[in-house]
Amino acid sequence: MSEAMDTRVLWKRLEAWLAGHDPARLADLNPPASESAVRELERVLGVALPAGFSDCLKVHDGQRGQAGALFDGNQFLPIRHIAMSWSSWTELLDDGDFDGRVARPDAGIREGWWQRGWVPFASNGGGDYLCLDMVPAAQGRVGQVIEVLHDVPQRVLVAPSFAAWLGDFIHRKTV
Repeated sequence: MSEAMDTRVLWKRLEAWLAGHDPARLADLNPPASESAVRELERVLGVALPAGFSDCLKVHDGQRGQAGALFDGNQFLPIRHIAMSWSSWTELLDDGDFDGRVARPDAGIREGWWQRGWVPFASNGGGDYLCLDMVPAAQGRVGQVIEVLHDVPQRVLVAPSFAAWLGDFIHRKTV
C-alpha cells in the first residue's frame, strides 16, 4: 500500500473514532485542500512535500481551531497557517534573531535554531511546532518529524516520517 493510500486509510480510522468519541473535533476539521493549494504551498516553502503529508492535506486542510487541538495538544495547521508560521520563523532567521542561539539537535537533525527546510504542520499555539524536516543531517531522513520549541534548544526527532507519526498517533488514539 502506498504512503498516500495509507494516509487516507488512517484518516478514515481516525474520523470513525472521532465520530463516536469527539464529534466536535471531527466537525472542526477543514474540508480538503485543492491540488493547486498544496502546490502553491510547496512553491512558497521551496520544497516538495512528502506524498503522505500532501495527501493528508487533501483529506483535511488542517482544523478550524474551534474545538481544541487534535494532535496531543497540537492543532493541525491549515495550509495558510503552515505558510504563515514558516514565513515568520524564516523572517526571524533572515533578520538574525537566532544568531548566537545554540540548538541541541538529536542525531539526524541539522544544527540551528531554525532551518528553511523545516515545515510546521501542528502547533500548541504558544510558538512550539511539530515540523517536517526536509533538510535533515546526514543520519536523518527527508520528511522525518521533529519537535521545535521556541524557547528550548533541544530539537527532538519524533518519528522517521509523517506517515509513521500519523499512524502511531491514530493507533494510540483509537485503541
